[in-house]
Amino acid sequence: MRTPRRAVATLVTAVLLAATSSGCGGRPDEESIATGAAADLSTCKDDARPASTPYPSGFPADWPFPPGTVVFNAEDRGSDGTIVTGISSAPFADVLAFMNKDVVGRGFTTEDGETEEHDAEAEWEGNGFHGRWAIRESAQCAGQTVVQVLSAPE
Repeated sequence: MRTPRRAVATLVTAVLLAATSSGCGGRPDEESIATGAAADLSTCKDDARPASTPYPSGFPADWPFPPGTVVFNAEDRGSDGTIVTGISSAPFADVLAFMNKDVVGRGFTTEDGETEEHDAEAEWEGNGFHGRWAIRESAQCAGQTVVQVLSAPE
């Protein structure tokens, strides 16, 4: 059974809203609390400890992460998919270029996306999976970029 794209988008958006709210000292909204943040998005690369691999089965083994990325959390969300969170030492613009070129070059086609000054997100599908990726400049770690990928089997 395929996870509806809107549910995938809602989950990633809720996680990023929770991170943005908590990064500014505010309270996450009720939807963010209901879905639960996937990981502490204030983690800097020097403090990140690699998550166990392989990641849960709902995540493609061949998903590429930008160079300098430490994936520190992988969480199976059941029917919502698997969400993987990492922190990259690369600046936002470099991570965005990687997501649009290198990830696509590995067979994960971007279907729809949005880019703003400090964050970007896109739906994707390929290699038997679909989902959404989201990146944003870290509010706590200068020059670093948070990378989250939500994935579910097609």
